[in-house]
Amino acid sequence: MKLKFKIVEKMIFNSLSGIGGSFVMLLFLLASCSGTRHLTNGERLYTGAVVRLESTEKVNKVNIKTSIESVVRPKPNSSYFGMRPQLSIYMTAGRNPKGKFKKWLQKMGQAPVLMANVNPTATSAVIDATLFNMGIFNSSTTFRIIEKKRTASVIYTSYVHKPYTIKECGYSISDDGLSRIIRSDAKNSLIKPGADYNLDLLKAERESIDALLKNSGYFYFNPDYLLFKADTTMVNRTISLTLILKDSVDANALTVYHINHVFIDQNYSLNDEAADRKKDTVMIQNNVFIGSEADMNIHPQVILRSVYLRKHEIYSRQNHTITLNRLMSMGNFKFVQVKFSDSDTTASGYLDATILLTPMTRHTFRAELDLVTKSNNYTGPRMNLSLLNRNAFKGAELLSLNMAGSFEAQLSGVTKNLFSYSFNPQIKLTFPRFLAPFNIKQTNSIYVPKTTFSLSYNFLKRVDYFDMSTFQFMYGFKWKNSISIENEFNPVSISNTSISNESAVFTDLLAANPFLKKSYEEQFIAGSNYSFTYNEQMLVGKKWQYFIHFTAESAGNLLSLASRMGGKTPSPENPAKIVGSIYSQFAKLSVDGRVYYNFRDNNKIALRLFAGVAGAYGNSSILPYSKQFFSGGPNSIRAFQINSIGPGTYLQNAANSVFMNQGGDIKLETNAEYRFGIYRFVKGALFVDAGNVWVQKSNSSNIGSSFALSTFMNEIAVGAGLGLRVDVSFFVLRFDLAMPLRKPWLDDGQRWVMNQIDFSNSTWRRNNLVLNIAIGYPF
Repeated sequence: MKLKFKIVEKMIFNSLSGIGGSFVMLLFLLASCSGTRHLTNGERLYTGAVVRLESTEKVNKVNIKTSIESVVRPKPNSSYFGMRPQLSIYMTAGRNPKGKFKKWLQKMGQAPVLMANVNPTATSAVIDATLFNMGIFNSSTTFRIIEKKRTASVIYTSYVHKPYTIKECGYSISDDGLSRIIRSDAKNSLIKPGADYNLDLLKAERESIDALLKNSGYFYFNPDYLLFKADTTMVNRTISLTLILKDSVDANALTVYHINHVFIDQNYSLNDEAADRKKDTVMIQNNVFIGSEADMNIHPQVILRSVYLRKHEIYSRQNHTITLNRLMSMGNFKFVQVKFSDSDTTASGYLDATILLTPMTRHTFRAELDLVTKSNNYTGPRMNLSLLNRNAFKGAELLSLNMAGSFEAQLSGVTKNLFSYSFNPQIKLTFPRFLAPFNIKQTNSIYVPKTTFSLSYNFLKRVDYFDMSTFQFMYGFKWKNSISIENEFNPVSISNTSISNESAVFTDLLAANPFLKKSYEEQFIAGSNYSFTYNEQMLVGKKWQYFIHFTAESAGNLLSLASRMGGKTPSPENPAKIVGSIYSQFAKLSVDGRVYYNFRDNNKIALRLFAGVAGAYGNSSILPYSKQFFSGGPNSIRAFQINSIGPGTYLQNAANSVFMNQGGDIKLETNAEYRFGIYRFVKGALFVDAGNVWVQKSNSSNIGSSFALSTFMNEIAVGAGLGLRVDVSFFVLRFDLAMPLRKPWLDDGQRWVMNQIDFSNSTWRRNNLVLNIAIGYPF
């Protein structure tokens, strides 16, 4: 067998050359991965099932078929274009290797799913039960087995009718208290007249009513105490529902509970007993804190801002959840538990709540050492040291001290032997509340708002070019309205960048590019910014998930107003200064929209559209370099080097691009990516990226082409490629190999370059293939 394989391999490579031969060889190898060669006589590999629907009426076949397919068992072996490599690995392991290597191969592979393991009769019954739960009460399902030489499949045919529809939903609750609450919320019922009957809908309605009652003090209530009585009509296929209460319901489930005592232990250890009343206690605002106040790490008043369970109030599951989430999101506790017990009072209907807080270690020191390789061919070590104090002033403040440093060298590319080093100290203080000179009303969100003060300094030295120093101060707020909505507002954002030790080479480069020279000059920025994020990616189970990130930023307006009040009208020709630097005045808007479509097999289509526009005015004619838009790179258009596209039809000078990439005032970018599983945590992707940046017509530079509705589509850069990702949930290592399909800097009519693709040509590969190595998904 081994000799035969070598002969075939030689024949293929003698008849074909380069990448074409390799591709044919790959197909030859994969063709042998069907996994059926090693089956014993009489065994047939189960290759899956086909579901067919028959009906004399108009029904929603897509929805019905999807529901049926979700319950068909077993699932066949994974296959890729008709090949089953994981099955082949498993079968090979069973024949040859021994010991640990055999176990490893079998773990990597998949055991064969044989037709003998399939029970079509039982599956047909499950299908009919599923259809019954969808309101198709009179369905019938048959099956037919299709056998081939080594494989077999099953065809299930379901005969269905239109689902029964809900005529009405009434209430007949024997307990007056429950009945009053349920009826008062009837307008929010999930069950609507005219909707198709669905058992899952009835279950969801019971859960919804249970949550309503839990928020009304019914601590011991259970959704299983609720039943739906159904009355069907055969003539028009409708069903009338009546919600009733079970006959045998525990008395405590019908009792409204109030909070009596609230005990809080902020130094709880998992080794302690749940409620140790022998410790000292302190009464603060009707809450009992366990331990002496002097021994409490965090001021009790700080903790009480996140406690929504209060003495004498009716128990509410919502307040229970808010308390748990706010205490955890403070960032000071490893575990948070709330335990309830019946209060030892003579009156019934009272609960004691014990809040157990297990603190994290107060101080954490972290040291990280990385070897960084960038797409601009810079490589070098980077170190980051950080010290975190989780309770700086006994108010649950987070004080972070960071020191980062790096050394990079460009050892290949157009420009070699370039060196740079940097260091970046930073101090950041975060308060678990809004901290402002005016009163901000506290919300009952389950998330604690944060106020952050940040001060940092960054020094960068490009050897033989320049030194750059940047001071930055920021003061702002971050808060969440829900699990999917987050806001960030920084009313004060100040940075000042200065350049010194400019070499003659660098000065000459700036002199040749007035646009870039102006960008480097105007580096004092004083303004504010706001961002809004809507993110559904953490909402599991949704087929369609949406993401929107909107940002708005402006700078220089207050300084310009002060200048005008002082009698000076700022302008680019006669700019005003502060601390010896010309301040920037601009406005910037951007929106990043994404859509994710999730398949049942966990594969995914991800689409992204980014649009941004910015403009300088008043004291400035050009945007600061750090505020311009750039395109190209691992999280942008992956077929081009980082920040190398545009503006418009401009071709970046590779010799200068290590620190002088040209940016733009307008950016449009779109990406499409199909993500699929390969093996466990190994994922694959196919992607297409397109976009560019442009300067506005009012921009004084003559770099590239300005944005125009009539021409921008003809100036779009396009790239495509494939990716390999190692996704272990908390960490994603990404390898994306891409090639350009359209180069906007070429002459009109020659910008599409797909006809030049030649994988066998080393020069083409060197000039066009771009390997992006990055952490995390691109979007």
